[in-house]
Amino acid sequence: MLNEIIRNIIRFVILVGVQVLLIKNIELGRFINPFIYVLFIIVLPFETPKWLLLLSGFIIGITIDMFYDTAGMHAAACVFIAYIRPGVLKLFSPRDGYEFGTQPTIQYLGVPWFLSYSAILIVLHHIVLFYTEVFRFSEFFSTFFRVILSSVFTILLVVISQYLFHRKKEQE
Repeated sequence: MLNEIIRNIIRFVILVGVQVLLIKNIELGRFINPFIYVLFIIVLPFETPKWLLLLSGFIIGITIDMFYDTAGMHAAACVFIAYIRPGVLKLFSPRDGYEFGTQPTIQYLGVPWFLSYSAILIVLHHIVLFYTEVFRFSEFFSTFFRVILSSVFTILLVVISQYLFHRKKEQE
């Protein structure tokens, strides 16, 4: 239990650091804004209580807001995906349910499952974030284009990070 808490705190610090120090400073064009920090919410253990999901979403979102000067937009988007995460997990739940002690990662549940699960959360995060940022319908299609491109790049970064940093625990 304590190992899991420490691992998630380290993951939080690393993802915020990568987002703020690296990705924020890379210019990929007007329409491409990847946000790797959403991986923190995506890979929290299945057993995480709903109140802790919402609190974690708010904390990581407001932390990113402090560095991006976005006045709560990232916090709103993160709390939203933390709120709908249990429903998305239930939508993709295996017949026998999830094994206790596993995490929603590529290594535990496979590429098709993880891509479907994470893509839904990432696209919804980006929709809430970018449409809250614009807050008008006059730029609906350009914002939608931004959502799609940013989501594709974020999904790509998330999948790459899964292969680089997550190892499957040995079955005993």
